[in-house]
Amino acid sequence: MRDKLKELTKDTAIYGISTIVGRLFGFILIPFLSQFLSKSQMGVYGNIYSYIAFLNIIYIYGMDAAFLKYTSVAEEKEKKAVFSTPFIFVFVTSLIFSVLFTLNVDSIGVWIKTPPHYTFLLNYVGVILFFDTLALIPFAHLRLQRKAKKFAVIKIVNITINLTMNIVLIGFFNYDIDAIFISNAAASIITFIILIPDIYEFLSPKIDKALLKKMLYFGLPYLPAALSATVVQVIDRPLLTYLTDDATVGVYTTNYKLGISMMLYVGMFQYAWQPFFLNNAKEKNAKEIFSKVLTAFVLVGSVIVVILTLFINDIVAIPLSESRTLIDAKFWDGLVIVPVILFAYLLHGMYINFQAGIYIQEKTKYFPLITGAGAVVNILVNLWLIPILGLMGAALATLASYLLMALLLFNVVQKFYYIKYEYKKILLTLMLTSLVIIGFYLLFYNNSADLIYRLLILLGFSVLIFTLKIINKDELAIIFKMLKLRK
Repeated sequence: MRDKLKELTKDTAIYGISTIVGRLFGFILIPFLSQFLSKSQMGVYGNIYSYIAFLNIIYIYGMDAAFLKYTSVAEEKEKKAVFSTPFIFVFVTSLIFSVLFTLNVDSIGVWIKTPPHYTFLLNYVGVILFFDTLALIPFAHLRLQRKAKKFAVIKIVNITINLTMNIVLIGFFNYDIDAIFISNAAASIITFIILIPDIYEFLSPKIDKALLKKMLYFGLPYLPAALSATVVQVIDRPLLTYLTDDATVGVYTTNYKLGISMMLYVGMFQYAWQPFFLNNAKEKNAKEIFSKVLTAFVLVGSVIVVILTLFINDIVAIPLSESRTLIDAKFWDGLVIVPVILFAYLLHGMYINFQAGIYIQEKTKYFPLITGAGAVVNILVNLWLIPILGLMGAALATLASYLLMALLLFNVVQKFYYIKYEYKKILLTLMLTSLVIIGFYLLFYNNSADLIYRLLILLGFSVLIFTLKIINKDELAIIFKMLKLRK
């Protein structure tokens, strides 16, 4: 049993690393793009990719989840049918979707407010969606076969091709925004080609109609929840496009990406957290451990938020050459949203922490309701605040939705898996972090954000963390344990 648990943790770490590397490479691309693309071009890029996120969900319509469900209980002789049925059906539907999409790019371009001279980019979208969708079931199959290393290598190859082609096409051949879509399409096609041997091994040229009906019945209910989660993550860019302009969306997209440090922190925690709480759920002091983990998570996350909030202006101004900085200066007017996005991701991490009780007690039926509520609030707050506050309105909508989701999940879970959290320490930490953010804005809007004042705020935060006894040796030990979860 112990060996099995070690295998689970090891595989989780490998999958996590490939995902984290993907996010990191995506962040590397943003500073590069900021040097060569205009605000409007970045806006077009951000808007179109938001719709790609939605269409990814529609293209697969829960069939990857259905595949995982039915292949895990299938007899050996049934494996090919369980793989072939969803793969062939998804192949056919994805082909139909992409053909229809490509034939209607002009109408779609008008509907999603893509400038006419960039409508041609939507042709690449059809290709990207088609090949990305075809890879989902083979990737799920690799996971079931416990080929974690192969899974990670293929993912990293995809990322590397995408990033390299962008740099070459834009930096050396003077392409503009089309390089992003060409690179993505090429990476998606090559990834599918790499997966062909795995597909061929388990593919049979027929569809089991009875099995397909079961899979559709199982998979389609995933669609609303997945779409709701995607709304929370990306609906701000399409709404900004409708309510403002491409330049505003470009500034927002670029600065939103500067929240990558919290995204990485939350992402690494998420991949380690699920096997950790499942493996320790039956321990006598499991709830006490989970309580300490939340305290440690909030503390570490708050330190990241505080440091980035106070010094983000200095970070983006890091010189790359005599005339270039890490993020091009034309995007700096959007830095004001970064602290809000960082704090929103901290709340999202707390939401992930609260998921332990949901999984342990098998109450996953609450997820669609909570993500649905988050999506509705996100849309409403965006529609309310963007006309008033512009970029900041969209950022606050993200914060509001993650706050609501965390509070709802907390209230639900505490009813059937009560954990006595260290409320005083957590609330004090969040309050201090909020005060730092407020202090930063006061300095920022009064043009007095000198380095000395920001250092004093950081010093004050650090002193209060210890003075108020938010952290002690036990919390430090838990933090180190969190950092070693993958080992």
